[in-house]
Amino acid sequence: MKKNLITIACTLSTVALLTACGANVKEETTQAKAQVKEAVQQAVKNTMLFEAHHEGRIYIFDDFATYQDFLVLGETSYRKVRIGEGPRGETIVFGLTNEDKKKVSGIASVDMYDGKLKGADEFYGEMYTEEGRIYVFSSLEEMQQARLVGEVVLRYTDIGAGPKGETVVYALNSSNKKKKPVSLIAKFKAIHAL
Repeated sequence: MKKNLITIACTLSTVALLTACGANVKEETTQAKAQVKEAVQQAVKNTMLFEAHHEGRIYIFDDFATYQDFLVLGETSYRKVRIGEGPRGETIVFGLTNEDKKKVSGIASVDMYDGKLKGADEFYGEMYTEEGRIYVFSSLEEMQQARLVGEVVLRYTDIGAGPKGETVVYALNSSNKKKKPVSLIAKFKAIHAL
């Protein structure tokens, strides 16, 4: 009888241990899946970055629809604000999507601005200035440089080609400075349905 009680106690202990381990494995698997999902979503969002300079602030978006809403309304519903952190002391406002509004990390626009997330190989960036010009970029690095300098050194300018007749300036670099940026122009037109 004593031997049976010990066997039962050992069996119950083993079952409890395996159940606890199973719960830990399940929790770790759930956490790993969530991390992978966030990484995939963030990787998808590193393909585009939109920026609008408005009333001394720099608004940054990783979502085209949120950016478009801002251009119409002049405001964004959800935001993350950094006062005085722009290149010339401007306030930086990250326009957030509904799904990003409660996040404290893993927001693509914030991570790209901070240099924690690189732009994709097929990156597309757009900067709308207070002068009504639209600068278009094929690399995050060129976009960041333009934000710091305030201008695009090598460029192809298309006057009146924007959705509302704005001048569109396509950023070039030393490897393509003598070529018309045909694919970048096509991306701009496709994104804006022109």
